[in-house]
Amino acid sequence: MLPTPVAVDSKLPWVGTTIFTVMSKLATDYGAINLSQGFPDFQAEPALFEATLRAMQEGRNQYPPMAGVSELRTAIADKVEALYGARYDVDQEITVTAGATQAIFTAIAAFVRGGDEVIVFEPVYDSYVPAIETVGGRAVYAQLEFPDYRPDWNQVRSLITPRTRMIIINSPHNPTGSLLDGEDLAVLAELTSDTDIVLLSDEVYEHIVFDGARHASLAGHRELASRSIVVSSFGKTYHITGWKIGYVLGAAELMTEFRKVHQFNVFTVNTPCQLGIAEYMQLASRHLGLAAFYQQKRDFFREQMKGSRFELLPCRGTYFQLARYAGISELSDREFARWMTCEAGVAVIPVSVFYRDGRDDRVVRFCFAKQDATLVAAGEKLRRL
Repeated sequence: MLPTPVAVDSKLPWVGTTIFTVMSKLATDYGAINLSQGFPDFQAEPALFEATLRAMQEGRNQYPPMAGVSELRTAIADKVEALYGARYDVDQEITVTAGATQAIFTAIAAFVRGGDEVIVFEPVYDSYVPAIETVGGRAVYAQLEFPDYRPDWNQVRSLITPRTRMIIINSPHNPTGSLLDGEDLAVLAELTSDTDIVLLSDEVYEHIVFDGARHASLAGHRELASRSIVVSSFGKTYHITGWKIGYVLGAAELMTEFRKVHQFNVFTVNTPCQLGIAEYMQLASRHLGLAAFYQQKRDFFREQMKGSRFELLPCRGTYFQLARYAGISELSDREFARWMTCEAGVAVIPVSVFYRDGRDDRVVRFCFAKQDATLVAAGEKLRRL
């Protein structure tokens, strides 16, 4: 290993390797079934690959416009209008990004200055706070209370100060699978009215909601949409997480600031994949059918867990299932996750990693975006514990 004479004053001294990388590596090292990191173990439809290959063969392989190819931005605008009744301007209010994580970091960098406060909800997805601190902001923590993980809006009200620049919401919520509804959005609109607070809405699981629920997008709430950057992900929708393509929606004035950062930290996203997705999106059933597809996966996995000693918590959206394990072990959730991977042969994510203080409710997260055979094999191991 090459030594360096440079004195490194880390901006993020508390940050190590993300838990998702750690657990996936551990699963590989021990040959465990990987239900930890959130990616499918099945392929997308061939039609998506064929559309992308055609774009390549037709010579569409050079830089696209910074905001994304017009075909994809138009397809996004059409989808959003059909689902949420809001028409975003194709040229000024939609930007294609290199995945949702880049979109979230770029939005934070565009609007948060040194000393600004950003309200986040715990358990909090792990990319938010490092991004806030990298640009000199300060995360302020509201709580989603165990076990139903609902926001306490009175607590949020008490946390808003003149320094509050942004509130980040995430629905459907990773890691808990909880949802915000219309009443939540109405309260959020009241709390932010007559302020300069920017809302950053992580909606990457927008199409994965269950039991007849409808996704409450900020794009569909006129007052909130006017102050929001809304983030979504094709990786989650079309089973192509490795393509790292997402998009953001935002009012023109907000999008202008977003693009000032976007053009210098990514500039643009690969052309043929954008064109392939644009063509694939024309059949709306491909995203409209996702809820039923993953509800079947959820129900199938929960069926496999019957007879185990895990206590399954409600899952209203996403492709994650939380479970308590108090009937199995008294280990901390991090120790239990490691034991599960190394000894029981199934990799999971400990939910305490989503809390700044490591709060441990003895809950782990399973990813059920897997082939049925994978879930059956995992269920056999889990029922033996």
